Amino acid sequence: MKITGIIPARYASTRFPGKPLVDVNGKSMIHRVYEQALKSKWLNEILVATDDDRIASHLLSLQIPYVLTNPNHQSGTDRCAEVMSLSNSDACINIQGDEPFINPEQIDEVADLLMKGASIATLVKQIHAKEELFNPNKPKVILNHKHQALYFSRQAIPFFINKPEREWLNHHTFYKHIGIYGYQKETILAVTQLPQSKLELAESLEQLRWIENGYTIQCSITHYESRSIDTPEDLQQINLSGLL
Repeated sequence: MKITGIIPARYASTRFPGKPLVDVNGKSMIHRVYEQALKSKWLNEILVATDDDRIASHLLSLQIPYVLTNPNHQSGTDRCAEVMSLSNSDACINIQGDEPFINPEQIDEVADLLMKGASIATLVKQIHAKEELFNPNKPKVILNHKHQALYFSRQAIPFFINKPEREWLNHHTFYKHIGIYGYQKETILAVTQLPQSKLELAESLEQLRWIENGYTIQCSITHYESRSIDTPEDLQQINLSGLL
């Protein structure tokens, strides 16, 4: 199976314009993500999908392969789909462009699910802290016994009606979603043609559109989680911490 790693990178960002080009301890963010992706065992190629000439020029100077995509795409998934429509790969993995610390093992865990036949693959990680469980910015996921996603929510799910919230973690294994996706080629081309769904709009989670339309999302429980850079404050903390 040929798997392409795709790193969506757009210049426009409400919270952090130009984020892919910011300096993260001596290298641009997109450069660091690409270098981490190169360490994956299963990717046959890695491409950056961007809609901006400034990012493209930077990638060209680093000899990083890229595809210029339509600037009107609504999501990184749509950008990946355009790349796959031009590709002869069997599958792709959407690698977040704002995670310069992404562990290559995370990429390989998703690749393993694709090679086993998953149409859509992603990762989840057990929640151990109450602060994460009740943080709406940390989507939670319910799994069935086959580790397929039943539902994603910004709320803590399931709801324990007869237990105080401080005790929920003692009564159930909760999982949070780790935002990396793998798709078979035909799947990503199909799901990006679907109209937005009611649940997706309610929770602002695009994966609910796929579930509502009958697609199975196969999950793997990971022990890894990388730190994303969403705001200038995140970048300042990372540069000061000396993590790289």
